[in-house]
Order: sequence, then C-alpha cells, then structure tokens
Amino acid sequence: MNLKQLKRLYSLFKNQELKGRYITNSDIEKCLNNFSDSIQSVIGYSVKGRPVYALKFGYGQRKVLLWSQMHGNETTTTKALFDCFNVFFSDDTISKSILESCTILVIPMLNPDGAEEYTRLNANSVDLNRDAQNLSQPESIILRKTFDKFKPDYCFNLHGQRTIYNVSGTENSSVVSFLSPAQDEDRKLTSNRKTAMSIIVAITKTLNKLIPNGIARYDDGFNINCVGDTFQYLGVPTVLFEAGHYPNDYNREEVRYFMFVSILKALQSIALGIDAKGYKDYFKIPENAKQFYDIVIRNARLDEESTQLVDLGIQYQETLVSQKIDFIPKVEIISKLDGFFGHKEIEANSKIVKTQYGTTIKVANEIDFVLINNEKISLKP
Repeated sequence: MNLKQLKRLYSLFKNQELKGRYITNSDIEKCLNNFSDSIQSVIGYSVKGRPVYALKFGYGQRKVLLWSQMHGNETTTTKALFDCFNVFFSDDTISKSILESCTILVIPMLNPDGAEEYTRLNANSVDLNRDAQNLSQPESIILRKTFDKFKPDYCFNLHGQRTIYNVSGTENSSVVSFLSPAQDEDRKLTSNRKTAMSIIVAITKTLNKLIPNGIARYDDGFNINCVGDTFQYLGVPTVLFEAGHYPNDYNREEVRYFMFVSILKALQSIALGIDAKGYKDYFKIPENAKQFYDIVIRNARLDEESTQLVDLGIQYQETLVSQKIDFIPKVEIISKLDGFFGHKEIEANSKIVKTQYGTTIKVANEIDFVLINNEKISLKP
C-alpha cells in the first residue's frame, strides 16, 4: 500500500455526507441507509434511548474491533471510518486483501448522547473511558459485551485530541498520536503490547511521508479504569488512535485523511501478519507535550500606564450553536509564554492590546477580536 494508492482511494471513496466537527447519530444514520441490513445492527441503546450501531465487514480469521466517538465531541475518526467503509464496499485490491484476512466489527459512535450535545461525557456526565471497570453506564456495558462476544484479536480505540499538544522537543503540532496502553503498573512489555507497538510502527512509517515530525505517542501510565488499559490487560493488543491538529484545520478535514490512512494501514498490517520484532522503533516516536495555544499575542502592553510586556495565551472554546460548532476565543493566561507556541502568532510590538470593547484584557475574557493600538484584529479561525 503506497501513498499514491491511498490518495486515489480517498479521492474516490471519501464520504461526502459527513463534514465538519458536529457529527450525530442522525448524520451517520443517513449513511447507514445506503448500507445493506446484513452488515449493520443495533447492539444497544444509550442513556437517552438512542441506538448504538455496529457494522461488520470481512470474513477472515483475524478479528478486529474498532470503536469511535466514545467521547461525543471527538468526531474526526468517525468521518474517517465511513471513508474506510466505502473502500470496503469497493473491489479494490487493498480492500480485498484486508477483508479476506480480517473480520472487522466497528462501533462508529459509542456515545450518541454526548455526540448530540457535543460533549466528552455521556448523558449521565460520565467519561466512558474511565468506566471500564465499574461498567456503570449502558454504553460501557455495550462495548464490554461486544468485546466479550466478538472475542477480538486486536482492538482500535479511536479518539480526537485537543490543539494544545506538540511533539515533544519541537514547535510542531501533534497531528496524529498513538499509544500502546500499559496493562499493569510496571508497564511490562508483554507480547500483546509489543504487537500493538508494531502496528503503530507500521502506521508511522507511512504517515512520516505525509506529516514528518508531526507524530507523537502518549505516556503509558497505567489506569485500569481506561478501556484500552483494560483490554490490553485482558491480553488483546490494543492501539489508541488520536486525531490532532493540522495547521488551519479546525474542521479536521486534513486530519481526517491522515486517520483514513492510519486505519487502513493498521488493518493491512494485520492482514499481512504482524512481526512483533519491530516494536523497538515505537520508542523512537517522541512523546506528546502540552505547549500550544490556539493564539499567542506576543509583547503586549495592557494599558497606557504599563511598561511591562506580556503575552496572551488564547484557546478556542468549542461551543455548539444552532447545530454548528462555534470557536469562541477565550483568554487562558496572561504571562510571558517563552517555551509555548501559538497555532497563530500575533506580534503586538509593545503596543497596547485591549478587548473589542476597548477595555483591559483579563483572564477568562471571551473576545472575537482585539484592538492593537485601536486596529481591529480578528481572533476567529
């Protein structure tokens, strides 16, 4: 599988019905209406009674379980999954090789209530990714019952991460991140962890050609309450996928393609057979750091009397407004931000920076634009 093939597949099979950041059950149901009833089923219901769907592809011996939107506001991988589904329906050689070797079970939206409200949590304000042991929520029980019944050989845990992350030691955004979760407090390198690491290595060899220096990995601190850690603990190689931020891609349509590539490459690696000896290169992937703001305004004065220069760190608050996501700029910190970066950097050059109302800027201000020496500067993406 080379990049030319993948780009061709993506251009042919990208799902045109799913766009932007706000993806709900009603959106995916429009897509499911085009699919045969034989591959889809309702495997349970959310707190508020919304159906949780599963789709099954392939007939091979290697079983792979994937789930997305465990956190309702993490939609990028859901879009990428539906792009992959269109490939599975094709007669492309990549699709054939995967489906002949693998049986793939996908839960495209585990948390439909959270998706509706565009929130990380479910309708009972529970983080499903911290409910793997208590199984206190219907959605958590659905996933665990599916895992127990399907008995997967591999698990893909699909998520989205905030814009705050950078590749450690660099000014590069973490565009895509991965993790082979720990399965015990000692973080032992068990055979299934090495297998998961080897899958990640295979993915990154391809992604490095697209986003060099844009790939990171998460710290593998053990938390048995997390789903990935639990499934790894149960002996199933589990890979965490995290869709991050690509420059000026707040709708995450560019990152959608990178996740499409990642999912197909991971499945192809499984179909061809994983050589766990390649796991050591996993540790060459830099870890994530948290050194980004959406906007940094450098070297600002806050009022006429002040001679002190400060930097303003501004983060977008993703807010659901009229069925669309509005990115509302909020002042997170006023300090000297040496060692931090902005996805957008504004140089104030020692000039006075005020709110859009001409008042002094303070932490927690929500402002669509600033005045720099009375010149209006938009802060919207």
